[in-house]
Amino acid sequence: MWLVRPARPDDLQSILEIAGAQRARLSSTLPKQEEALARKIEHSQASFAGANDPELPPRFLFVLEDTRTGTLHGTAGIDSRAGNGQPFYNYRRDALIHASHELGISRRVEVLYPSHGLTDRTLLCSFTTRPERVGTEAFELLSRARMLFIAEHRSWFGSRMVVEIQGVQHENGRVPFWDSLGRHFFNMDFQAADQYSSLLSKTFIAELMPPNPIYVTLLSPEAQAVLGQPHRLTVPNLELLQREGFQAGNYLDIFDAGPVLEARTDTLRTLVTSHRKTLHGSHDDSGETCLVAGGEGSGFRCTLARATDTLEGDVRVPVETWHLLEKSAGDTVRMAPL
Repeated sequence: MWLVRPARPDDLQSILEIAGAQRARLSSTLPKQEEALARKIEHSQASFAGANDPELPPRFLFVLEDTRTGTLHGTAGIDSRAGNGQPFYNYRRDALIHASHELGISRRVEVLYPSHGLTDRTLLCSFTTRPERVGTEAFELLSRARMLFIAEHRSWFGSRMVVEIQGVQHENGRVPFWDSLGRHFFNMDFQAADQYSSLLSKTFIAELMPPNPIYVTLLSPEAQAVLGQPHRLTVPNLELLQREGFQAGNYLDIFDAGPVLEARTDTLRTLVTSHRKTLHGSHDDSGETCLVAGGEGSGFRCTLARATDTLEGDVRVPVETWHLLEKSAGDTVRMAPL
């Protein structure tokens, strides 16, 4: 059976293995360095336990486990505040009108404005799975379990949410947007800048990035063509998030110009369709497949199970699900249709 649960220190090596096997760049919120990842797991554990340093916004890291083998197959995260107490930088797409009344010429020119307007929104991040899980029910469970966690801990999160989707990067490592813009100001390749972003303070972005609007027409044609386009390997995740209710807005990733998705938290599909139910009895594997979550904070667990409603409005699920969620008759779970 599949189980989504909080990451633990003993998951470190498995998470590093999953991160190292990714062909597409991960969100910089999931570092590939052992020491940095260990700190992230430690921070996550404190967040789940409600024992965070007041100056460090809560950050949560979940893992997808095959309970038959104990093998981890993916990770997913939530940052309660994008930027984690620092500015969260993006480019905002806009346009300027250049006109000459004397010549009778008017032209709309697209520009990119450095912005931290999305700072402090809740950020979905660190989502990655083993390749064989992409597009499966386990893939959906891993992503949407976060929404059930948010529903159960609604006061911990903001009214608006964002997700950064990786932009276009070629097999040889070239990143058209970065090569046309960022490299000239940062004097480093894309991989180095992304590593600094995950390990160091984000203030280096503000210190080195051009403070003025970027005229899109001055970028290379290849860079212009990839603005707001996702990496092909991220399309299944993008489509899942769009079904959840996220939409691309006017913001782009500052490194690779990938799309930044936005949504109102309380309108997300999983939050709207989820309901609390009381466990009542058990049954065989009949009924409709649902996401079933139980527990609060560090005790949170989420899995897939076939469920049937009782006449009293309670729910019956297989006994294996009870054990997996560490629940018993009369306990409350939160459910959402797959």
